Amino acid sequence: MNTIILLSSLGGFAMLAEIFKLRKLVYPVVLIGLLGAVGVTIMDWNAKPLSAIFNNMIVFDHYAVMFSIVMISTLVLWMLLAKKNLDDSVTVSDNVSLVVFSLAGAVLMVCYANLTMLFLGIEILSIPVYILAGSNKTNLSSNESALKYFLMGAFATGFLLFGIAMVYGATVSFDLIKISEVVFSGASNSKVLLSTGIIFMLIGMVFKISAVPFHFWTPDVYQGAPTYITAFMSTIVKTAAIAAFFRLFAVCFVTETGVWSNIIWGIAALTLIFGNVTAVYQNSVKRMLAYSSISHAGYMLLGLLALAESSQGSILFYTTAYSVGSIAAFCILLFVSEANGNDSFDSFNGLGKSNPILALVMTVAMLSLAGIPPMAGFFAKYYIFSSAISAGNIGIVIIAVVGSLISVYYYFRVIISMYFREAKEDSTIIELSFAHQILLVIATALIIALGIFPDLIISRI
Repeated sequence: MNTIILLSSLGGFAMLAEIFKLRKLVYPVVLIGLLGAVGVTIMDWNAKPLSAIFNNMIVFDHYAVMFSIVMISTLVLWMLLAKKNLDDSVTVSDNVSLVVFSLAGAVLMVCYANLTMLFLGIEILSIPVYILAGSNKTNLSSNESALKYFLMGAFATGFLLFGIAMVYGATVSFDLIKISEVVFSGASNSKVLLSTGIIFMLIGMVFKISAVPFHFWTPDVYQGAPTYITAFMSTIVKTAAIAAFFRLFAVCFVTETGVWSNIIWGIAALTLIFGNVTAVYQNSVKRMLAYSSISHAGYMLLGLLALAESSQGSILFYTTAYSVGSIAAFCILLFVSEANGNDSFDSFNGLGKSNPILALVMTVAMLSLAGIPPMAGFFAKYYIFSSAISAGNIGIVIIAVVGSLISVYYYFRVIISMYFREAKEDSTIIELSFAHQILLVIATALIIALGIFPDLIISRI
């Protein structure tokens, strides 16, 4: 609870800073506050008893604490990535406040124990992101992405609310534990109502993680939004969504796998195939990362499909490795696209000679996202596949392995462009600020360290 209070306070400060002419303090205060939020969250790890708040509507158990730490730490890295963009923006207070409020919603999504709090968390997370996607007001693509995201998001929220209403009608409760007790005992008012509610909630949650067939918003929104905002959406938003998704189904509907497991199986398979195959045909690195983000949602769904004892740790490790790799990749993409005026694969030509440090970091990020050892992404996929195999889902693992092999092609396209192709013109030497240097060092170190010592994360939950 202290984490949510601190994040809300930081968001309130950033929002009011403009009024009191404290704009220059927004960035350092929020950055320090986020580091403090990591410490406050860690302090909840050994809380005795595990804190239950608002009449058991929020519970900070180990699951919530670990995912909160990952998301807050990711936002710290994001703040380093976005420093230049925020410094150059006249709306720095607005942007930072929206991002922090969105993070507060993300934390609420991983610690909810009541469907009411799940809905509030999703809306607190989503509404600021709708605005941030269109924050580049002079860019028609940004405006389009915001509108498309808002309309599709509202549509998906309708499915989620309809599902919550049906589940309430069947179980007469919003509390996760009480719902699970009713479902386990078979005492629901209507089996049909419960099953329909589960499917409708599944649709709402699948949209949030941008899995097929509810992925159509993702490429256009990621492409149109400012790159640093896209980095936020592809990491923290996706992490919160899959964590909330897993908590809901692992607690409430584990005995109803006959209703939803085949649906998740089909969605995961389609997501893996479509995301990876479509990414191959992209000429824009940003759009390629958007489609690869869709494919990564498919890998995450394997952990949900398994619902094995190891699934929590597998999903946690996967989201951590994916978030760090994505932040590093989007950081380099931001530099290159600003220097060359576009985000095509050709804009990376010769980067290995003109900016070897940037090329090295991008290589590490691409290798991790592709799942090449010894990077963190390799063990992320290994643990996800192991969870799925232990639950008997060998068929979907085979599809996932094939998808991983396909992904090597488009990730390595970036590496080939950097080291084996010459730039058409004299390449620009990209100057890095101190904040960006810190970010690249931390991201690279984390990708390698988590690949060598995966137990740093996987054994904590």
